Amino acid sequence: MTTDNNKPAATLRDGNLKAVIWKNEKEDGVFYSTTFSRTYKNDDGNYADANGFSGSELLRIAQLATKAYEYVQDLRKQAAA
Repeated sequence: MTTDNNKPAATLRDGNLKAVIWKNEKEDGVFYSTTFSRTYKNDDGNYADANGFSGSELLRIAQLATKAYEYVQDLRKQAAA
């Protein structure tokens, strides 16, 4: 099994929210997973990611999830061609 968790297949953004699509290869084929996060500046002034979202961010996360789904579908179609 080989998994390249250091190189995302894509990163989709909506302001400070992001969806990162990861390509995972196993003996039985390729699959994709997606992580969602919110980028912010911590107390030291450095950028960091959080995995919790406020109520007002949930619709934007849902829209990112839809875009990530469509992106993965396109990747699958390209691989099948």
